[in-house]
Amino acid sequence: MPTARMTIDPHFSVGPIDRNLFGGFVEHLGRHVYDGIYEPGHESADAEGFRQDVIELVRELGVSTIRYPGGNFVSGFKWEDSVGPREQRPRRLDLAWHSTETNEIGMHEFSSWLEKVDSELMLAVNLGTRGTSEALDLLEYTNLPGGTFLSQKRIDNGRKDPFAVKIWCLGNEMDGPWQLGHRSADDYGKLASQTAKAMRQLDPSIRLVACGSSSAHMPTFGEWERVVLSHTYDDVDYISCHAYYQEHGGDAASFLASAVDMDGFIEKVVATADHVGAVRRSDKKINISFDEWNVWYQTRFENVDKIEGLDNFPVAPRLLEDIYSVIDAVVFGNLMISLLKHADRVTSASLAQLVNVIGPIMTEPGGPAWRQTTFFPFSITSRLARGASLELKLDAPSHATERYGEVPLVDAVATHDAEAGEAAVFLVNRSLSDAVDVTIDVNGLGDIAIRETHTIADDDLYAANTLEDPERVAPKANETASLDDGVLTITLPPASWTAVGLG
Repeated sequence: MPTARMTIDPHFSVGPIDRNLFGGFVEHLGRHVYDGIYEPGHESADAEGFRQDVIELVRELGVSTIRYPGGNFVSGFKWEDSVGPREQRPRRLDLAWHSTETNEIGMHEFSSWLEKVDSELMLAVNLGTRGTSEALDLLEYTNLPGGTFLSQKRIDNGRKDPFAVKIWCLGNEMDGPWQLGHRSADDYGKLASQTAKAMRQLDPSIRLVACGSSSAHMPTFGEWERVVLSHTYDDVDYISCHAYYQEHGGDAASFLASAVDMDGFIEKVVATADHVGAVRRSDKKINISFDEWNVWYQTRFENVDKIEGLDNFPVAPRLLEDIYSVIDAVVFGNLMISLLKHADRVTSASLAQLVNVIGPIMTEPGGPAWRQTTFFPFSITSRLARGASLELKLDAPSHATERYGEVPLVDAVATHDAEAGEAAVFLVNRSLSDAVDVTIDVNGLGDIAIRETHTIADDDLYAANTLEDPERVAPKANETASLDDGVLTITLPPASWTAVGLG
């Protein structure tokens, strides 16, 4: 049996873990909003029409901030459509997802839902088909206490207190030719800088995210970041990263190593940002908002889900409803490890998305809501990962993959909350066939004990939770874990994700 060794020492800190790392993403796409979070006729619906079973699951998931309302949707969105009396709101075509948007759920309704799930709003402005003026109008509407036309309009629409949105995205995936209003890096950088400066004149306290590459595999990757930041470096706080992963052609070994790609993506963007800062002789550091990440089988969308036709713009169609398996959950958990390993620079992240649309939560109209396999690594990591992320001294064997070459068989990260006297370690075994015995020196943490263990593994890597069998997959306690004389030992099953809580 392969073996791995590591040392956890709180002196080797990567950086503090920002709670915004555990953010989510709600886009007006498919059945995410309508039939997802909002279904007035459902037996669990509250007085505002929101499904309370979904609210409970989102709270359990533990999302800190939620990016809204897109996504590709935002590049054709007129925010004014989503406020005011519902009966007066226009129905609009959403060209991004070839659907009809009713605007039944808008800014005020969504803010009310956020309060129910105990999360904060992260708002995206439309820099695709609109610009600086409209972004300023939206900021005035949301953040100004009163005394102006737009702030008074918010009050008249039922919200006396400002929404007080702290983090703003300056557009979405503007590097992508599929995006309404797609621009070159130079043109986008100028517009983003102009918009950022104007927004800060109104509210200097806000934090701003410039669009980075929508994928590390875009032909403009790297140069896009350099050019955009050459315009916006002094104006923004973050550059965004987006990444989705899926199994290609039955290559499960490469799929299990997907976090290697995420690690490289982050490190290249950090290097590019720091290069721009060095050229500008700036002491400022640009952090990363990894505000779209997930497992997403995009080929299924192209082959099955895509909607076409001038007379075919349905309301809330079933789109991108991936059913996630055990192997998907293991990769997903490893992506969260990657984010934590870079907590010094990745200080905001948004799981895309939350409900029905490539989400950890699924619903059936008039029926139940249930947890997908990916729900568990997010909810457990969000709950246990507190304090600081620690740099591990990890010694593990490697194995060959077709896509990423030689990769470590085990990947891991640890966290330490000094104030609470608690720690956690998160581990992945990427081997398809072999269990791995792991020995962890935890003497540096002092007098601690094992509080809890969770492992996701299964003889059937493609087992999933479905409407018919919603509890087929769930994490189980890892009975192999033991702690003796400052040494933690645990066996990781093949193709598995594990979390250990210590305290």
